[in-house]
Amino acid sequence: MLIPPEMLESDTLTRLIEDFVTREGTDNGDETPLETRIARVRKALQKKQAVIIFDPESQQCQLALRDQVPREWLEALDD
Repeated sequence: MLIPPEMLESDTLTRLIEDFVTREGTDNGDETPLETRIARVRKALQKKQAVIIFDPESQQCQLALRDQVPREWLEALDD
């Protein structure tokens, strides 16, 4: 299930993004400041290039690129 970013409280969204950009293996030697990486993800979410996926079974959220999720999920988000 996809969750629109605006449905999350600001602090919750920030923590989700911080977790994503600081996860081991995501920096690939990138020295970009944390604030810049967070801003990039926020922009991708605003442009709908990235989405938030919620798994009800595990109660976990994760970020993904829009083209990595099933089309029917996107149609439900865009309605």
